[in-house]
Amino acid sequence: MSNQEVRKGEELPEQQLKEYLLQIGVINIFKSELLVKQYTHGYSNLTYLLQIEQNEFVLRKPPKGAIKRGHDMHREFKVQKALINTFTMVPKMIGYSNDENILGSEFYIMQKVEGIILNYKEAQQRNIQAEQYSIIANTWLETLVKLHKVNYKEIGLADLGKPQGYVERQVNNWGKQFLKAKTEDYPESEMVMNWLKANQPKNYESCLIHNDFKYDNVVFKDESWQKISAVLDWEMATLGDPLMDLGTSLGYWTVATDHDFVKQGIPSPTIFEGNPIRSEIVEMYALKSGRDVSNIVFYYAFGLFKIAVIAQQIYYRYSKGFTTDKRFVNLNKAAELCCKLALKAIQTKSID
Repeated sequence: MSNQEVRKGEELPEQQLKEYLLQIGVINIFKSELLVKQYTHGYSNLTYLLQIEQNEFVLRKPPKGAIKRGHDMHREFKVQKALINTFTMVPKMIGYSNDENILGSEFYIMQKVEGIILNYKEAQQRNIQAEQYSIIANTWLETLVKLHKVNYKEIGLADLGKPQGYVERQVNNWGKQFLKAKTEDYPESEMVMNWLKANQPKNYESCLIHNDFKYDNVVFKDESWQKISAVLDWEMATLGDPLMDLGTSLGYWTVATDHDFVKQGIPSPTIFEGNPIRSEIVEMYALKSGRDVSNIVFYYAFGLFKIAVIAQQIYYRYSKGFTTDKRFVNLNKAAELCCKLALKAIQTKSID
């Protein structure tokens, strides 16, 4: 993951941050020099690298103008802290605070995890071979299946969500959020929302789900690609239908045969040769988990719609001037694209 100097308007107040680090026992001397850099890859929460007294930490906080839903720092902190002794593939948590006098919002700090975050640019630069991608995809999917096997009650996460009625709430809530953040009309969004309401499954399993599980949200240990050191970005983790998790992953899983605008709108290393296509990922998941995946078109369409809402919400903040990040200028088009793709999947009854 690339980092750079902090973007204008997203600086951290150094004095208050150092006082907090001293207070929780992370640093020994207030006068220690603190170097702050910003990770520039993410589109959602703001992520910073803190370097102080030979230690490196990562700080996460919501962006300006963000609604609480989907930017819940305490949720991220709580889930990772609970998982570390069983699932183990999470960073060590250092501290959480909801005192807005420190940084202007809630935030948490975790240990930095070394390894490779495989976004599109990183994958291009590493020139990964086709045979390696089959290993990468398998390791990534094994990790998702392992997460879905975690006994959330045993690790104290039974209060993280309400598994009963999860799918219905998700369909309703994401629909409402889309309408709140809407900046222009396109008919596909309404058609997809109506179809999802009419075709949602009534019976499903429940487990701990990540809700944003993709290549660039995991840290591979090294270039053997056989081990993941940490899964990141737990802001939307909850208790619910595991196939909703898989559906979101499939929404991000662009492939070489997708339209160019799709590949540009959702840039992902999954387009490179050697990666399984979406239906193969579903077959692999079914084999590894033993779950029935016959209704996967619903989950894929929902995953794409959810990505559309996330893109639209970010664009809405950009259009209102809450952020000046130029990467957000066309996210309304990405939202429209995702709705069109969802409608196409529904009409063709195919996810490829």
